[in-house]
Amino acid sequence: MIYDELKTLPQSSGIYQYFDENGKLLYVGKAKNLKNRVRSYFIFTPFFAPNPRNSLRIQKMIKEATHLEFITTNSEADALILENSFIKQLHPKYNILLRDDKTYPYIYIDFNEEFPRFQSTRKLIKKSKIKYFGPFFKGVKELLNALYYYYPLRQKNSCKSPCLFHQINRCKAPCANLISKNEYEKILNEATNALLNPNILIKNLEKQMMHLAQNENYEEAAKIRDQIATIKDLETKVQIDLAKLEDFEVFAIAYENNLLSLLRFVIQNGKVIGSNHKIIVLKNDVFDKNAIYKQFILENFNYDIPIVSNQIYVYEEFEDLKLLEELLCKRFSKKIIIKNPKIGEKRKICNLAYQNALININSYKKNNSFEILKELKTYFELENFPNCIEIFDNSHLQGSATIGAMVCYRQDEWDKQKYKRFHLHYKNDYDQMREVLTRRAKDFDKNPPPDLWVIDGGKVLLDLAKAIIESSGANIDILAISKEKIDFKAHRAKGGAKDKIHSIKGEFSLSVDDKKLQFLQKLRDEAHRFAIKFHQNTKRKQDLESSKLLNLGLSEANIQKLLHYFGNFENIYKADFNELSFVCNKKIAQKIKNI
Repeated sequence: MIYDELKTLPQSSGIYQYFDENGKLLYVGKAKNLKNRVRSYFIFTPFFAPNPRNSLRIQKMIKEATHLEFITTNSEADALILENSFIKQLHPKYNILLRDDKTYPYIYIDFNEEFPRFQSTRKLIKKSKIKYFGPFFKGVKELLNALYYYYPLRQKNSCKSPCLFHQINRCKAPCANLISKNEYEKILNEATNALLNPNILIKNLEKQMMHLAQNENYEEAAKIRDQIATIKDLETKVQIDLAKLEDFEVFAIAYENNLLSLLRFVIQNGKVIGSNHKIIVLKNDVFDKNAIYKQFILENFNYDIPIVSNQIYVYEEFEDLKLLEELLCKRFSKKIIIKNPKIGEKRKICNLAYQNALININSYKKNNSFEILKELKTYFELENFPNCIEIFDNSHLQGSATIGAMVCYRQDEWDKQKYKRFHLHYKNDYDQMREVLTRRAKDFDKNPPPDLWVIDGGKVLLDLAKAIIESSGANIDILAISKEKIDFKAHRAKGGAKDKIHSIKGEFSLSVDDKKLQFLQKLRDEAHRFAIKFHQNTKRKQDLESSKLLNLGLSEANIQKLLHYFGNFENIYKADFNELSFVCNKKIAQKIKNI
C-alpha cells in the first residue's frame, strides 16, 4: 500500500504521517521536498524495504507502517510549525514529545508610567517602552516582595494620596509629588541592580531574619528563611563571570542510560538569572537530536511570551538550525541568531550547560518513583515511559452534584496546576466518565496528552477510554484500577485492598504489598480526594441555591424538574420567562425572575 502511495508524493514542502494497520499514528515529519524525503526512508532494489541507513528507531517504525498521508505547505518553515503542532497534539509513537511546561513569569517595568514599578506577567504586553527580566523559573513572588520591602518604590498600581506605605517609610509618595522623577529613577536603578544581583537582597533578608529571631519572632523569621532559600535557588550553582554585560540564552542536551536531559540557561547583563531543565525517558537508546533541539527551542520561544534576548547559543550543531533561525525571525519580526560557538566564553558556558544537564540525569536516577515507573512500563507492557500520568474519577450523591476530576502526576510530584474539575450532565458512571475523557481529549491541542491515563473503574471504562483515545489519534497508554468488592460493595483501603488492575493486555491481581499496586492506589486515591472535595463544595453550593428556591415556595419536585431541564442553577436564573413557564408554570416563572 505504501509503495503505491509513494508515487503520489509532490515535490513541495510539507509534513508526512505514517500510520500502522490499526490506523494509529506512528510518526510525523517535515520535509522541504516531500517526494525526496519520504522516499529516503526506503530502498527499492533489489527489493522494496526500509532503508538500513536510517536509525534503528526509524527502521522499526517503517516496518510497522502500512499507510502514509501528507499535507503540503507554502514553505519549509510552515512545515516545521505544523510538524511541531501535530507532535504536541497527537503524541505519535515514534516522535519524542517535549511537553510544554507552564508559561514562566517575567518581571517587567512599564516606562510609559510616570513613576514605573516592578510587576509580573506571563505574557507579552502589547505596549512600547516595556523592559522585561526573566523568565524566572521560581521565586518571582519572593523577589518582588524583597524589592518592595527594601526599596521605597511606588507600592500600589493606583494611589492618589499618601497611604500606610508612606507612613512606614516604604514609599516616597510619588502620587503626591513628594519625590522628584530623578530621585525616583535612582531608587529604581538600585532596585534593578538588586534584581540582577540577588545576593544584595539576600544580605538584607538575612539581617532582617536575625533581627526577628533575636526578638523571638520565630514564625516570621522562618518565613524570611524560606524566602532566602528560594532566592538562593535562582542562582546557578557554578558562578559565571562574563566580560560583557550581554543578554542571551543557552540550550544544551545530554544523554545517558536512556535518559535525555534538556537544559536552558537565561543570561541577562552577563549573569545567569535562571536555569530550567527537563528529563525524558526514552524507549530505546536512539533519538533524533535535530527534532529535540527544534522542539525545545520552539516551546521556549512561543508567540505570546516576551523576547528578552535575540541571541541563542546551542551546545552542538543540529540539522535545522538555520531553518529554525529563519522561523523565529519571521515569528517575532526581529533578527534572532542561533549559533554553536566553538571557542571563547560562549563555548565555556555551553559546556557548563551540558555538564549541568548531565548532573540532572544523575539526580533523576535517585528519584524515588523512577524505578516504580520503569517497573510499570515493563510489567504492563506500556508503549510510553509514564513520565506524565493523568488520573480520573467521578463523584455524585444519588445523581446530584455530579462532577468529574482529573489530577496529574509528573516526575515524582503532583502537578496541581494541571488538575481539572468538570461539572457533568450525566447521572450514571459510564456516561460521566465518557464526558470527562472526551472533554480532556478535545483539549489535546492546548494541553498535550500525557503518557498514561489511569481510570478509576474496571474493564468497561478501560475500553471506553481506549475508544476515545483511538478517535483522538493520540498515543496514550491506559490502566484502570477497580476496587476490591466485599459483600458486593467497593472496598477502599490504602495499601490493604486487593484491587484489580486492567490494561489492554488483560487483568492483573497484585499482592497488597506490591509497590506497583500501592503506587497506582496512591494515584487513584489522590484523584478520589480531589473529586470528593469538589463534589462536597458543589453539593453545598447547590443546597444553598436550592434553599433559595424553596424559600420562594417552590416544591422539591419543581426544583428537580428545573434542574433536569436546565442542567444547573445558573442556567435556571438566566432562562427567560417563557422557558421557565414551559417547564413549570407562569406563577413559578415570575417568582424566579423576581429574584
